Amino acid sequence: MRTPPRILVADDNPLNVDILRTRLAAQGYEILTASNGDAALALACERQPDLLLLDIMMPGLDGLEVCRRLKADPTLPFMPVILVTAKADSRDVVAGLDAGADEYLTKPVDQAALVSRVKSMLRIKALHDTVEEQAAVLGEWNRTLESRVRVQVEQLERLGRLKRFFSPHLADAIVQGGAEDPLRTHRREVTVVFADLRGFTAFAETAEPEEVMAVLREYHGEMGRLILAHEGTLERFTGDGLMVFFNDPIPVPDAPERAVRMAVAMRDRVAELAAKWRREGYELDLGLGIARGYATLGAIGFEGRWDYAALGTVTNLAARLCGEARPGQVLVAHRVLAALDELVDVEPLGEVALRGFLRPVAVFNVQRLRR
Repeated sequence: MRTPPRILVADDNPLNVDILRTRLAAQGYEILTASNGDAALALACERQPDLLLLDIMMPGLDGLEVCRRLKADPTLPFMPVILVTAKADSRDVVAGLDAGADEYLTKPVDQAALVSRVKSMLRIKALHDTVEEQAAVLGEWNRTLESRVRVQVEQLERLGRLKRFFSPHLADAIVQGGAEDPLRTHRREVTVVFADLRGFTAFAETAEPEEVMAVLREYHGEMGRLILAHEGTLERFTGDGLMVFFNDPIPVPDAPERAVRMAVAMRDRVAELAAKWRREGYELDLGLGIARGYATLGAIGFEGRWDYAALGTVTNLAARLCGEARPGQVLVAHRVLAALDELVDVEPLGEVALRGFLRPVAVFNVQRLRR
């Protein structure tokens, strides 16, 4: 309902119109007037007032007929009608209610009764409009419910698939539009970390399978926690080995720094685990390799079993560096070191010939993070 409410007063007696207009205008209402039934009907259809006061006895269309036509028009909004009659005959009141009127007043109109009934009808109008608006919203909501449910189900299915590859917050960001679809093949510069337990082959050959599984479960759990904490993307666990990369699917400005911080944290955590493992008779430690470069990334596999992979020289280099690392070493290539901005203390190991690379590669061992 508009503010201030709009009221149409229709009466063929100018004096009555003037009295009603003066009394209602004093209450702050916007007033329209008509001097006969035809004019009242036309004005009501055009201006759609919030309330009508119709005199019953008017030339042309009387108030009852105006009321009937307005109530019968489905294109018009709900407009309460108060019939004003000079007759106190109950039959006149019944005829008015049958015509669709909502209330009535008798002449001479009492000021208090007029204000009271007008306020009452306007409250009904406001409530009716509110219900209509809510019904329209509910109707639209129901109309789009099926499509919204379908979209949400698709998002949940996609989120479930993505969480197999990425940390939960990365998967959520992808689904919400914070990153492009990473499962589509694309190319990007990444920093790749390979990690591998030293001594695991000998341990697996001599230990019971249950002992091997217990060690792997503990190792994977601790490494997984650090991967999530540093927002890395886990490509795969392969027994005691794992591969993690940074700057995909969501770009980050400090991929090499995150990779090195995670690798040092992994080395420190495995050193703690190794002390416990040694007490149990297991000689295990961690070696890591880190490289930086461009890779082709995307989903590989077949329907029902997909993996997320990074392919390229950079992954081979990280794997070869990991293979060269002695227990407790974090070996990095020169491109990684160049991006660290004096973050670490390193030990240069010179140029090392790596399998699959034509030229020797400058290799550095990360000793510690600088405070």
